Amino acid sequence: MIKAVAVDDEMPALEIISGFCAGIPGLHLEKTFNKPALALQYLKQFPVDILFLDINMPALNGIEFSKIIGQKTNIIFTTAYSEYAVEGFNVNAVDYLLKPFNFQRFKQAIDKAMLFIKTTEANAGLYITLRINYGLVKINTDTILFVEGLDDYLKLHLISQKPIIVRMTMKSMIEKLPADKFIRVHRSYIIPLSRVSSVRNKIIHIGVEEIPLGSSYEESFMKVFRNPS
Repeated sequence: MIKAVAVDDEMPALEIISGFCAGIPGLHLEKTFNKPALALQYLKQFPVDILFLDINMPALNGIEFSKIIGQKTNIIFTTAYSEYAVEGFNVNAVDYLLKPFNFQRFKQAIDKAMLFIKTTEANAGLYITLRINYGLVKINTDTILFVEGLDDYLKLHLISQKPIIVRMTMKSMIEKLPADKFIRVHRSYIIPLSRVSSVRNKIIHIGVEEIPLGSSYEESFMKVFRNPS
């Protein structure tokens, strides 16, 4: 079952979305909100697959709302203002519904979102999606040499590509990466196990790169390194 939430400051618009959702098998509209602040509180506790989001709301603009909620929710913007279309797609919305829209156009947006969700699930572990400069960048995890922590930012060192700088924590990054392929070996480093060529004197060698092995991470790393699954 695909879970969804709708946010719009106009109740009639929410009623239309509710009615349309009821006509689509496999889609469940969990809740509707006419106050963005309440929607943010709910989504922090109960993530959903699809978010129907109005743009021109007085309390909080839908574009800004989309930047706050994170990367995993598939956003379908719903608005009466066509001038927001370009900005909506710049934040990688799945679709953009211009009011008033009919059920056929609504279902087309849902089909697109469901296809995206299905494709994402099929590629789970192969790719991660990161928000960089207000856009989303898809990265093949097989191209990651190692991740380096730099204060409030992370630097992803990639094979045959320029490094990518992203604003996020080490904890958030290790949670996104496949647990069977990546391990944290230092307060400032995450590495792919498959690229480790040797370990000596608490230095991990990945090609020509030397990664320090932190004392608090040594036991868990060596356990995995000596006994790979």
